[in-house]
Amino acid sequence: MTRTVALIQARMSSSRFPGKVLELVNGVPMIVYMARRAARARLLDEVVIVTSTDARDDRLASVLTEASLPVFRGDLIDVLKRYADAARSQSADVIVRLTGDCPLTDPAVIDAVIVARRSAGADYASNVDPPTYPDGFDVECCTRDALERAHRSARQPAEREHVTLWMRSEAAALRRANVRAVANLSHVRLTVDYPDDLEAVRRLVAHESAELPLDLFDILRLLSAQPEILAINVHARNEALAKLPAAN
Repeated sequence: MTRTVALIQARMSSSRFPGKVLELVNGVPMIVYMARRAARARLLDEVVIVTSTDARDDRLASVLTEASLPVFRGDLIDVLKRYADAARSQSADVIVRLTGDCPLTDPAVIDAVIVARRSAGADYASNVDPPTYPDGFDVECCTRDALERAHRSARQPAEREHVTLWMRSEAAALRRANVRAVANLSHVRLTVDYPDDLEAVRRLVAHESAELPLDLFDILRLLSAQPEILAINVHARNEALAKLPAAN
């Protein structure tokens, strides 16, 4: 039986917004809120937060343990190694990569990407190649073999930090699949890199109930009714990746 595990990378030492993963969203730490949303995906067997062994992440690991959420600790800088080690520890056959700055991740979108990879027989699938979902709804899915190949083959520092960069390169020659939204929503920013991003997210989740969390369509309806929320946090998509030097 195939074991599908979501690995959510998170750390306290974010350069743009340190400690953001423990900021409160709907009364709980953001990373806890996100992990509980992800766990609603029907096709996931487990959700694990993968953080580092750096002392700055001790508090994060403690909060996750107190919330009864599985946590794996690995290399701070070599995030690709951290993922490979975490996947082995979980005996994962299929890995879903999520990042801890996406608290509004939608379980239905997670399931859609898992299905797309399986249906296409792909090594890697996502909804970011190219992106059509809002920034903050990114989902990537790969086989254990693809992750191990990336771990063995990726050489550039950027490829070690950004887990799937090598997988999406032409040199990797992996079979890839992409899930598109019903419309291009890539201009909508719902990730958390800055304090104003967090304010926008909090404005949205203030409308949800514990019994029925907001899904993507609920959020789009809210944004249509309250377009001023979109004006709170105007930043470019994937700013960190855009600043990377070209690979040699």
